[in-house]
Amino acid sequence: MMRTTRRAVLLGAAGTLAAPALIRAQGTQPIRIGEINSYTALPAFTLPYRNGWQLRVEQINAAGGVLGRPLEVIWRDDAGRPQDAVRLAGELLDNERVDLLAGTFFSHVGLAVADFALQRRRMFVASEPLTDQLVWEKGNRYTFRLRPSTYMQAAMLVEEAAKLPARRWVTVAPNYEYGQSAVKWFKQLLSAKRPDVQFVAEQWPALGRIDAGATVAALERERPEAIYNVTFGPDLTNFVRQGNTRGLFEGRSVVSLLTGEPEYLDPLADETPQGWIVTGYPWDQVETAEHVAFRRAYQAKYNDYPRLGTVVGYDTITAIAECIKRAGSTETEKMVEAMRGLPFASPFGPCTFRALDHQSTLGAFVGRTALKGGKGTMVDWRYADGAKYLPPDDEVRKMRPQSG
Repeated sequence: MMRTTRRAVLLGAAGTLAAPALIRAQGTQPIRIGEINSYTALPAFTLPYRNGWQLRVEQINAAGGVLGRPLEVIWRDDAGRPQDAVRLAGELLDNERVDLLAGTFFSHVGLAVADFALQRRRMFVASEPLTDQLVWEKGNRYTFRLRPSTYMQAAMLVEEAAKLPARRWVTVAPNYEYGQSAVKWFKQLLSAKRPDVQFVAEQWPALGRIDAGATVAALERERPEAIYNVTFGPDLTNFVRQGNTRGLFEGRSVVSLLTGEPEYLDPLADETPQGWIVTGYPWDQVETAEHVAFRRAYQAKYNDYPRLGTVVGYDTITAIAECIKRAGSTETEKMVEAMRGLPFASPFGPCTFRALDHQSTLGAFVGRTALKGGKGTMVDWRYADGAKYLPPDDEVRKMRPQSG
């Protein structure tokens, strides 16, 4: 733990993370990262995420910073609105003079900031948005993505879904880019492995406004053998509650994207459905040396346990710091070249930003939901290395128009 006089602290309502005593001691200007995220729109994920990047900034600055300069994060809340995110990105570049942009949660927000980064020719490290368009169809030279995408996580789940006897499937997903992409890839990949499956119905509730009773009733009418769920946050809680009440999940297999993350399991508490095949994060069960060190540091600082968002925030700063070290500069074009093929260390293990499409090989945990002590958890899990769940390079080249 750093001494109080050297600790990075939050300053002001605008959310500037700085280490003024360290800056004075080094006599150098900080490296400024402009971070944008949906803090008020989805606090269950983004607040632990912010804790994660704050912890990593503090650790790096305590060790002397990057290139002898401290890191400083200036953060803004886009409230889940693409137009606000773009406006804030402009303010961060023009008024705050940040060296690069980072963050975003929702896919449509991430795509908007990525397009802005291309127009301005400034680097953008997208932490969370999962749409594949970010690195494929709409990929660009200046945008890099940390988390495993909808394709990658769908491929992880399909590996398990293909083993189920179920043939009649239904899907439910929020009606925006993330949900559409997640359903498209799951259907395509599962059908390739199991040509006998049929997708007999789709439900597309509006993000954050699910009519869970009507959605469950519509799915039940199709008499499916299995369900693919992509809802998350409050929508997931409402969907599970209505599904439990109406018996939708009884005698049916459920495959569910993201549901094993503590951000979404915790609100379900003792209503957590058991036996769902999910991607997630069993934070209390991963005992690798790098994860134990990360978990202990987080618990010591916050007296709380990490969520998946925490790892994402932590890794975002780690990757940026390693990129700047490799570039030897904060000049945009040098950072972009340094980021292509960049290795970095995550609490989940070693990862790389692929030069081909700027996608990180960070993976996810795949397992089943269970109840323990009145809380949802993951059991029978394994870590799926993201590098093993990407399409062949020639297929990526066909999807990605810009190779830079």
